[in-house]
Amino acid sequence: MQVEQLRALLLVGMCVVLFLMWQQWRIDYIEPDDVKNAGREHGTPESTFDETDVPDIPPEFADNEDALQVKEVPASQRSTQEVVRVRTDVVNAEINLLGGNIHHLELLNYPVSVDLPDVPFGLLNNIDPDVFLAQSGLLGTTAAPNHRATFVSTKREYHLDGDDDEVQVRLQWSDSEVLSIAKIYTFRRDSYLIDLHYEIQNNSGEPWVGRLYGQFLRAEVAPEGGLFRTYTYTGGVISGPEKPYEKIEFSDMAKQLLERESSGGWVAMIQHYFAGAWIPDQATTNRFYSLEPDGARYVLGLMTPSIRVPPGGSDVLQIGLYAGPKIQSRMKAAAPNLQRAVDYGWLWLIAQPLFWLLAWIHGVVGNWGWSIIILTLLVKLAFFHLSAASYKSMARMRKVQPRIMALRERYGSDKAQMNQKMMELYREEKINPLGGCLPIAVQIPVFIALYWVLLESVELRQAAFIFWLEDLSVYDPYFVLPLAMGATMFIQQKLNPAPPDPLQARIMMALPFVFTFLFLFFPSGLVLYWFVNNVLSILQQWIITRKIVGPVA
Repeated sequence: MQVEQLRALLLVGMCVVLFLMWQQWRIDYIEPDDVKNAGREHGTPESTFDETDVPDIPPEFADNEDALQVKEVPASQRSTQEVVRVRTDVVNAEINLLGGNIHHLELLNYPVSVDLPDVPFGLLNNIDPDVFLAQSGLLGTTAAPNHRATFVSTKREYHLDGDDDEVQVRLQWSDSEVLSIAKIYTFRRDSYLIDLHYEIQNNSGEPWVGRLYGQFLRAEVAPEGGLFRTYTYTGGVISGPEKPYEKIEFSDMAKQLLERESSGGWVAMIQHYFAGAWIPDQATTNRFYSLEPDGARYVLGLMTPSIRVPPGGSDVLQIGLYAGPKIQSRMKAAAPNLQRAVDYGWLWLIAQPLFWLLAWIHGVVGNWGWSIIILTLLVKLAFFHLSAASYKSMARMRKVQPRIMALRERYGSDKAQMNQKMMELYREEKINPLGGCLPIAVQIPVFIALYWVLLESVELRQAAFIFWLEDLSVYDPYFVLPLAMGATMFIQQKLNPAPPDPLQARIMMALPFVFTFLFLFFPSGLVLYWFVNNVLSILQQWIITRKIVGPVA
């Protein structure tokens, strides 16, 4: 394959990759999910979801010897109006006393958008169509409070005040003849990890055997707008010793129910930038499950091992709930491999070090835009010799361009003879036909990995740079960066030798315009990287070309 053909193939392939990534990204700028998840107190129209209208734990997971059963809640008790409100320094939560579930949780440090800085992002909510609930309950040999049971609370408001490090919310459920159970949430300062434990007092004359379950009820919201409207991954994820990160997509749940045992692990529902995860004791063997979909709503959860509470005795069952941004350090501290929910795709081995380096630079300079520029410089230095080899090869190609054109005119009708003469010319001038292409091909995975870093890292969400660039995770509102990037690509085209084939030459000249169009809706942080990289490349290539060819017209 000739160098011109290979170069055109590589660039066309990159165009296809960029077009697909542009499709993936464009959804976030037309109708961001953040705005749809704005708090219910800010004038957003809402339709409250009936939290009792959900399936129960599948009977096939009940221990036969324990005859686990679920206590139904009378319809007269199914009220969603009684809630307990909790406010810490990082979250604002509502716990529905019907079920004792967190049915609304806002992240106070994450506004829905730059334009709405006082409206916190709502992660968990019972508002149609984007329902996302964290449900939990007990199953036992006698009646026990599941996620439909009615609890009582002595208070309706809890706040993390003063120097307190935590606040506990105590909900009470009782069946005077059998059990007295307290469901206790513990919220901690500067933490998105919520501890949940059940204190069980057996008042009967028989042993009580039961277990705890935690599950997510999540609606699948269909993308709108056809070809150009796609989401980043929203769906289920499970983790265990054999597979530390396994996606359980909504389509998977619809085809086959999940039934699996795992030592430790966790189950999660993730979305762009944020996640919810149930985290059991990592030393126990737990059961992962999904339930039959109810329309476009899916349930994914886990159950802990059963415990045996003797007559007149007591015991505790507990589980952790992570509900917050996908900050890798916090998620890693919460559970093994939970940081993998920051999904960098199949290039995560490259993306992970890039993010670490970017975060380290940010720790020094304090601005994500300048951090991207410095990272670009470091990446360019890492590929300096490869790039130099590429530019030298292209410069030599430019130098012998008249001789190549002469060969094409002389042997144009004899392709075999023309190729033979061109190979002789390459050997004579010590030109590697692939020298200008392979270094570019090597750098493509780095570019794609950096794309996913900028796409998935919540740290870049709403990160300001300078002037009008108030959010590096969204497109440039005035398209200054994409146009500047297109201009640098055009300059690069002028520095490269023109392909002898007229059709290829027209394709190459069109690429700057194609890339500019594709980059219009890319995150400005990524366009910033590409622009700075082009500027550095132009400088390096211009110096090398002048040394080998002379002044470039």
